[in-house]
Amino acid sequence: MFLGLFLAIVSSLIILRFLYKTSIFHIFLKWWRGFEDLFHVYQTYKIPQYNEQYHENQLYRKISVYLNSLVSLDDSDLTNLNLFSGSKSNEILLHFDANQIVYDTFFSARVSWTNEPERDNDGNGRSYVLKIRKNDKRRILRQYLQHILTVTDEIEQRKKEIRLNMNLEGGNGRWRSIPFTHPASFDTVVMDADLKTKVKSDLEQFLKSKQYYHRLGRVWKRSYLLYGPPGTGKTSFVAAMARFLCYDVYDIDMSKVSDDSELKTLLLRTTTKSLVVIEDLDRFFAEKQAAVSLSGMLNFMDGIISCCGEETVMVFTMNVKDQVDQTAMRPGRIDVHIEFPTCDFSAFKSMASSYLGVKDHKLFPQVEEVFQTGASLTHAEIGEIMISNRNSPSRALKSVITALQTSGGDGRGVIKAGPRLSGSNSGRSVDDSVEPPASLFCRESVHTVREFRKLYGFLKMGSRRKESLDLSSVEKDKEGSRHDV
Repeated sequence: MFLGLFLAIVSSLIILRFLYKTSIFHIFLKWWRGFEDLFHVYQTYKIPQYNEQYHENQLYRKISVYLNSLVSLDDSDLTNLNLFSGSKSNEILLHFDANQIVYDTFFSARVSWTNEPERDNDGNGRSYVLKIRKNDKRRILRQYLQHILTVTDEIEQRKKEIRLNMNLEGGNGRWRSIPFTHPASFDTVVMDADLKTKVKSDLEQFLKSKQYYHRLGRVWKRSYLLYGPPGTGKTSFVAAMARFLCYDVYDIDMSKVSDDSELKTLLLRTTTKSLVVIEDLDRFFAEKQAAVSLSGMLNFMDGIISCCGEETVMVFTMNVKDQVDQTAMRPGRIDVHIEFPTCDFSAFKSMASSYLGVKDHKLFPQVEEVFQTGASLTHAEIGEIMISNRNSPSRALKSVITALQTSGGDGRGVIKAGPRLSGSNSGRSVDDSVEPPASLFCRESVHTVREFRKLYGFLKMGSRRKESLDLSSVEKDKEGSRHDV
């Protein structure tokens, strides 16, 4: 008896599985859904692609992103396939078709979406139509739409292509946008591990602090000052911040800004989730005839206008911090200070591992000894030497030693005790060094390598001359012996 019951159950499961894989099951399912609809009253909502002013409806775009991400789209009878070529990789995506019905479930309530052409005079654009049971409308509608917006924001943030925006000369506050392709990230930045963790933690905490800032009545923004000699990695650090936050970069060239009004306009035309960068701030303060006034710059940093475009990170870079007007350095205008000194031995070892694939070498003690004498080079200078000699780690290390020895007596900056990541309220202090842009051209290091090669060539030429003289003397001795015979 039990055996017969067991065989009946197994047979039924096999039949159901067979029917599921055939059109019979889908026909039955469609019939059942139509029958079920007869017993419910539905409310429909239309979301047009364009509004009355023929501007794109942002809700339509977000719903499109959401629906194209649904798992139910995989099981649909009709789905479009598209090849998306992004900055990271090519990806095949499913796309909602115009003649398709997509079902979704939220809080146990079932809704359906269709995409229909607009029935206006021009016949342009389309509309998404949401169909929801009236019994479920009050219970889930607002929460469901908010759910769509939240999910869409997360999807767009993951797939976002970062843009680099640059202000145009004579552009009256206009931006030119191109893809941001700088490869630097926090994984490639040569930095003390503790400092890197603190920087990332500070940025992550900022991202989650919207309600906290609003409760305090403060603008939701964060500002960083990166200071140190050229070639110490400030630009690469900015790129790493942008990639970590997935923020668009707005790089303001102060030489192209005509006056205070244009600087305000540039800030007004930035978006939320943006990284606003002004490089060489010390040079701006040093130029007494600058087009933008000191008060205009200070208002840009923390004035009323700075509240535009929330969730903004401002980054200022400079070579020398002490020569800048201290009114610009106070907390609120600059929240975090990070110093970028010249390269030390610890950073050198990290660079040797990244650039040359060398974690230890017999020449390391000699390199460390030269560093201890006070000789120093920037990360860019050492990086260029390593790139030029990447096929021979020994030659690269010898070239670095020669360049350090050459730089030791020319009055170049001595390595400081250590930079600081100092928040306005935290007073944190930790050692730091950052890797430079790999593409930065270093004239000093190349000049040193060329001198080394020239010296090597002279030595080699001298040895050849000596060999030729020895050979000629031998030939003369042979000739003399022949005459004697």
